[in-house]
Amino acid sequence: MSGPDKPKVIGEEWSDERVKSFLFITPYDTKLNPDYQVLIKAYQAMRASDFERFLGFFTEAGRDLNAKNELGQTILDHIAEHRRSVDYVAALKKFDAKKSAEA
Repeated sequence: MSGPDKPKVIGEEWSDERVKSFLFITPYDTKLNPDYQVLIKAYQAMRASDFERFLGFFTEAGRDLNAKNELGQTILDHIAEHRRSVDYVAALKKFDAKKSAEA
């Protein structure tokens, strides 16, 4: 899924260790919400199937799936704006992610 709405994603299957490694990403700017930043980085780098696996690890770790960015958007708000994000939106909803108006 490449194009203006989604960065190019590497095509190989990711190991659980590689998927889980995204849990340890920290933003350079400490004013940014670390949970939102982890989610956006995972979305940008992973195929939908790997992103769904990541969401399982993310929620098991007690992280906030409805964390907001500096504009007050949740990851579901952000991803839902992209034309080619249907599988990512479905994965988020499977884990009970909310839009900012619902969170």
